[in-house]
Amino acid sequence: MADCSPQFEKATFDKVAWRLIPLLFCCYIVAFLDRVNIGFAKLQMAPELGFSDAVYGFGAGIFFIGYFLFEVPSNIILQRVGARLWIARIMITWGIISASFVFVDAIHWGGLAEKFNCTDPEFTFYFLRFLLGASEAGFFPGVILYLTYWFPATRRAGMVARFMTAIAISSVLGSPLSGAILEFLHGAAGWRGWQWLFLLEGIPSVFVGLLVFLLLPDTPERARWLTAKERELVVRRVAEDEALKRELGLRSRFQEPFCDGRVWALCLVYFCGVVCFYAISFWMPTIIQDAGLNKNDYLEIGLLAMIPWGLGAVAMVRWGSHSDYTGERRWHSAAGLFCATLGLLGLMAAGRNVGLGILALSLVTVGLLSWMATFWALPTGFLSGTAAAAGIAWINSVGNLGGQVGPYLLGHIRTATGGADSGAFLALAGFALLGALVTLMLPNIRAR
Repeated sequence: MADCSPQFEKATFDKVAWRLIPLLFCCYIVAFLDRVNIGFAKLQMAPELGFSDAVYGFGAGIFFIGYFLFEVPSNIILQRVGARLWIARIMITWGIISASFVFVDAIHWGGLAEKFNCTDPEFTFYFLRFLLGASEAGFFPGVILYLTYWFPATRRAGMVARFMTAIAISSVLGSPLSGAILEFLHGAAGWRGWQWLFLLEGIPSVFVGLLVFLLLPDTPERARWLTAKERELVVRRVAEDEALKRELGLRSRFQEPFCDGRVWALCLVYFCGVVCFYAISFWMPTIIQDAGLNKNDYLEIGLLAMIPWGLGAVAMVRWGSHSDYTGERRWHSAAGLFCATLGLLGLMAAGRNVGLGILALSLVTVGLLSWMATFWALPTGFLSGTAAAAGIAWINSVGNLGGQVGPYLLGHIRTATGGADSGAFLALAGFALLGALVTLMLPNIRAR
């Protein structure tokens, strides 16, 4: 498009961003809230239902087994039926399942639970967490794939960073909200605080899913809010991006990512980062509580948890934008994991000092969220077409198995040691360091 000025191009992609990112941002806020509110529910639910730290850690993490099994098929279906329908389906389903956790102690399995050496509430907890993972499978990689339809590589890391900031914002908003629900609604209408927590934080996903179905266009060609000239620009820039990948011999067929060593290396990196991320996400309320706070002061725990997530949100946006500005991906990604390593080692030294604990947790969240802001620009830098759908989903699904390992590792060590978790923090630091070093071994991928 010879008559397209830089100002017009910038205005067009800014318009696309303002139309898409806020809605996707809201989607991820409620998604992540439904995924990790278990960390706050655990403060009441585990003592009431007799869950050990090991039981909680395993149940929190089994979410990712369901996620793994259904991730790639879900992303392929999204590519075939369209983002609007499939993302809406995902959100409505997971909202219903999340709200169903109010019945975790009300279902009786008639001896089935005993065959798995579980109580009925434990078995229900495991079962619903597995279903929640299966229902949410495909959402995150689907959105990453969806953004490749709208933004060329040079703009993508910043868009991904804005979208993924919802992780931090969800926790910034959700932490005090969850704490307040536990503290002030406990006993209302005969329900426990953790039951109200699951109900009130599950229902919004259903309504946001309906908004997605009504408002989200599948492709630029179907976006009525773009003018013909704007639509042509977006389609052309994305097509040029895909053509450049093909010219450079980049992968585009479904099976090719599975034969690419870079994809498997990124699976390992993502696994290491996710081990750390979900161990901290699911256990942060307990870590803060164990620093010496009143065990029933849930609102204070929630307010303190805002601090690491708030700092992480700022770092995420700034680091993703800096990566786009410089065009550099590998060192930006590795630096986040190095920062998380320092924070995890700091948690070992913090002990029961609340201030030092929050500082160390802040280093961990700043590091991990900065890493997440730039990581997904790596695979989309050398995969395109169907290979991008399969490769992104495969990296996400294999890597997310770390979400099973991290929470269970921390819970198992706490159960075995009577609540001490320094050994777990050391192990997590090892995972973060390994992920950083493997990232630096990858060929450098720059935005073009």
